[in-house]
Amino acid sequence: MSSTLSAAAAILTVAAAGDDNDNPDGHRGYQDPTRGQRDLYTQLVISLALGLSAFFSFCILRPKWTELYAARRRQRCAASHLPELPDSFFGWIPVLYRITEEEVLHSAGLDAYVFLSFFKFAVRFLLAVFLMASFIILPIHYTYTGKNGLPSEGGGGTRGTDKDKNPGAENLNYLWMYVIFAYIFSGLGIYWLQQATDKIIRVRQKYLGSQTSTTDRTIRLSGIPQDMGSEEKIKEFMEGLQVGKVESVTLCRDWSELDRLVDERLQILRNLERAWTNFVGYKRLKPRNDRLPQRSHRRGASLASEEDSERIQLLSESGREDDAVYDQHKRPTVRLWYGPLKLRYRHIDAIDYYEEKLRRIDEDILAARSKEFRPTELAFVTMESIAASQMVVQAILDPHPMQLLARLAPAPADVVWKNTYLSRSQRMMRAWSITIAIFFFTIFWSFLLIPVASLVELETINKVFPQLAEMLARHPLAKSLIQTGLPTLTLSLLTVAVPYLYSWLSSLQGMTSRGDIELSVISKNFFFSFFNLFLFFTVFGTASNFYGRWEHLRDTFRDATTVTSTLAQSLEKLTPFYVNLIILQGIGMFPFRLLEFGSVAMYPINFLSAKTPREYAELSTPPTFSYGFSIPQTVVILNICLVYSVFPSSWLICLFGLVFFVIGQFIYKYQLLYAMDHQQHSTGRAWPMICNWVLLGMILFQLAIIGVLALRKAITMSLLLVPLLFGTFWFNYFFSQRYEPLTKFIALKSIDRNRPGGGDISPSPSSTFSSPSGLDRDAFPIRIGGQDLGLRLKKYVNPSLILPLDGAWLPGRGINQASSVALQVEQTPNDTNV
Repeated sequence: MSSTLSAAAAILTVAAAGDDNDNPDGHRGYQDPTRGQRDLYTQLVISLALGLSAFFSFCILRPKWTELYAARRRQRCAASHLPELPDSFFGWIPVLYRITEEEVLHSAGLDAYVFLSFFKFAVRFLLAVFLMASFIILPIHYTYTGKNGLPSEGGGGTRGTDKDKNPGAENLNYLWMYVIFAYIFSGLGIYWLQQATDKIIRVRQKYLGSQTSTTDRTIRLSGIPQDMGSEEKIKEFMEGLQVGKVESVTLCRDWSELDRLVDERLQILRNLERAWTNFVGYKRLKPRNDRLPQRSHRRGASLASEEDSERIQLLSESGREDDAVYDQHKRPTVRLWYGPLKLRYRHIDAIDYYEEKLRRIDEDILAARSKEFRPTELAFVTMESIAASQMVVQAILDPHPMQLLARLAPAPADVVWKNTYLSRSQRMMRAWSITIAIFFFTIFWSFLLIPVASLVELETINKVFPQLAEMLARHPLAKSLIQTGLPTLTLSLLTVAVPYLYSWLSSLQGMTSRGDIELSVISKNFFFSFFNLFLFFTVFGTASNFYGRWEHLRDTFRDATTVTSTLAQSLEKLTPFYVNLIILQGIGMFPFRLLEFGSVAMYPINFLSAKTPREYAELSTPPTFSYGFSIPQTVVILNICLVYSVFPSSWLICLFGLVFFVIGQFIYKYQLLYAMDHQQHSTGRAWPMICNWVLLGMILFQLAIIGVLALRKAITMSLLLVPLLFGTFWFNYFFSQRYEPLTKFIALKSIDRNRPGGGDISPSPSSTFSSPSGLDRDAFPIRIGGQDLGLRLKKYVNPSLILPLDGAWLPGRGINQASSVALQVEQTPNDTNV
């Protein structure tokens, strides 16, 4: 953190040097004391129009489009215990509000519980800050400085006094308010953060300690030496530690060839289904009773059917369908290239071609499954008790560095098997390469934001486009839209688009579980949002001449003592920008999350491109909720509110911040419980990251207050805040040492040893596939080649080794032509067992 603060110090001091160069040409004609309030009203009207239109659209579409807005409750038995939401326009709101935290935990799991707990903490904290800011801080500021906190051209509303122009002439006694409330707000924040952490730890320990899942009994053993490259030797080593008995060992091998064949087979299967659909035609039937399709998986038979009505019709027609009917249609063809350099081609029957390719690749897969593959240095070891596995992961197993390292294992379906084949050096190389790429991308976004940041001040526009500046000066509404709406909208859209890039980069780092990838996405996106949304705009958002600031870079590195003063000056000037940003994000953009605008916009495209029964069934797949896209932005908004909590505009920023978190808590609660699917990757392990980032915001808040006091020559008061700053650093260290382990491991005392698998009692053997009960972390859908196969893996085994080689979903037939095994159907509340 010290290096980060040093870098921030260097950049922030550049801003201080540049502030002296603002308005060098004396362009005071552009100053408008009412501009800030006009911009605020403009932003509020635009955001209300956007937000209310999205909210009312959702209320209209929700009862009509249940395939999207109630997808999770209709497809996951974990959500079936939730109350049914009424179809009335607003009747669903009180029902959703009354859902308790226990119901959230049972239905959505620990990750959702932790995420919503952060919103609860933020609402509680901001409500307290808003009340004190409105009834204590605002009257004091107005009495001594004339500032009412409303945005103005100078960054804060004022009665027009000259006190700020001559700080020595004002009564400095009111500055004791900064010292007192810095301690009060820091103390409240730490106290409530510790309370929330204690509750989350208590719930997490009880929740995980009462389970007997395979995941909690399994460790991920890495750095396995070559002389231990077999399941028998690993089991002998683990039991030789005399910690507990081993139930099973899965030594990861280089199954890349088999994975490639399975991915290729899935693509051939889709091509075959497309060819059959083009041949016989297919018309999607409307689901009966508003039910989703039930999928059935059987070896040698059709994978699944569409909606229940379609499945019944297809099966009933399969026995009496005659090939003569199909002969009336023209069979589809495919172009086959051959000869030297593949320059010649001919058209052949597509159905016969893909069926032959499917038959051959099935033979290749069966042959590959019988091969002996090269072992890697990674294995999953399942102990017979949770207590034994927890003792192993919290111990040092081998005296040699980087050898036989025990870590917590992800859920079986959460494992990214292709990354288990990578060596440690390959994973480290990928990790460092992506980290360097993220660093350069962050600098790249910063340079892209320079023109956007320049729009904050009209003087900057005048230096580049004088005609545009004069036009904006004559048209206040256009000026308000460009200087307020355009920067906030551009930054908001950037915070939506960039996380997709960072998510893709995280998937290339070689992490062995999707949970680790999700946590990496959270970290990367916070770094982007914090640096570009907060630090960058704090430095350059009020720059009248960016290049003038850059010229002082050398002097900045020589003298970093003006950092806090620069931070204070920049924050006071950027009050209108951050107020407008929070309004747009909370009131204007949040309801579009409830509307699931992306899914709604893509649905017509996906519907028009869907041809086969499988593709129509995939239209009903719930969209996936990503914590990596949601957590970073909300933490940054909280940090902005925290940093401004003692400034004159604290009541305004905290008011809209409170609205942001109230709306966000409600919207995310609906999405996590009813609408969107989300895997239980990390069991709440994002909470320590959230706490560390909140504490980082608290440190910046204290630095800003020290800067305000130093700027007004109140040196004694600023020195009184130094113990608070060091105390926050100490609590951050104390939290990482005492609290973080309890958010990662299961305490031995929390384990229910009377349950099978908890203590010394071995659980009963379980099958490879199983249907989930509630939120069983062992039983989440397998994804291969980006496709959700519906199968639910319970043991640690590469799905490519055991995946049933099922046939195609054929319209009008319930069985593939190449299959000789009759279709058997057995329905369950979710996916059927294998």
